Amino acid sequence: MLFAASPALALTGLINWDLLAVTAVAGALWAWSRGRPVLTGVMVGLGTATKLYPLFLLGALLVVCIRRRTLPAFASAAVAAALTWLVLDVPAMAAGFEQWKVFWTYNDDRGADLGSLWLVWQQAGHTVTPGLINSVSLAFLAAVCAAVLVLGLSVRHTPRVSQLAFLIVVGFLLVNKVYSPQYVLWLLPLAVLARPRWRDVLIWTAGEVLYFAGVWLYLGGWTASASAGTPDRFYWYAILVRVAAEVYLAVMVVRDVVAPWQDPLRALAAEDGPDVADLGRLPRAPSEGWVRPGHARTDDRPAHRRLAVGHRRPGAQSARG
Repeated sequence: MLFAASPALALTGLINWDLLAVTAVAGALWAWSRGRPVLTGVMVGLGTATKLYPLFLLGALLVVCIRRRTLPAFASAAVAAALTWLVLDVPAMAAGFEQWKVFWTYNDDRGADLGSLWLVWQQAGHTVTPGLINSVSLAFLAAVCAAVLVLGLSVRHTPRVSQLAFLIVVGFLLVNKVYSPQYVLWLLPLAVLARPRWRDVLIWTAGEVLYFAGVWLYLGGWTASASAGTPDRFYWYAILVRVAAEVYLAVMVVRDVVAPWQDPLRALAAEDGPDVADLGRLPRAPSEGWVRPGHARTDDRPAHRRLAVGHRRPGAQSARG
């Protein structure tokens, strides 16, 4: 429901073709949760052939596989992703390489564009070149990936794939040279899996919806000042609010990683496993079951078994009276 009823989906779902990549990412997460790394890689390759960002999912899988000592599964997913991407792209490269590489050259040469912090900085009177944006954005993304790796390996309990993937994609979008309205779709399925709480998802969505309104008002000239050459500060504020909303949700996800008893999905299970959504049904290291500080573990069975007949939730009345 958090995904299907999202205002972000209703507003941006039919802008461009990003839903193809979103569907591929959702399929990859589903395949991983079922312990099918090759299919996961195929879906990542399909998504990367339409948009670049599904590739970031492999970074999240790498962290989880290192933690769970299942690197062969990651290798299978990575090889399947590369082969799938090649199968789809090599024919286009062979038929017209110059046309095929336009995506890469255009994105490398373009300057500060809609929705980016770079545009705010440029309109405030500072010099911003494509080379500067490329260098700083790449360095920031590398720092985010390194931070996610350290976070994922240093916390006591294995983070979920969607949590790590959300943090990486947010890091990419925060300093990207453009934030098109439909880019919210990239985050939507990851956000509702990483932090499935109505309050937090709605706070983040409110920032995205404000930006959606702001960008179209900006393009239509409705919020521009009557003074010639004066920057559209309403649009600046819309960008900053959107960025703040994304950072807020990222902070909540990091908190869940550090303190897993705060994670809404982990509240349904006392140990890592298929019941914890997207860790995957793969062979793994000995259990990393977690216990909230100050609480003793009383039942290590998976959630669906603990809630079976004969096991009551705290405070529930006995079925036998």
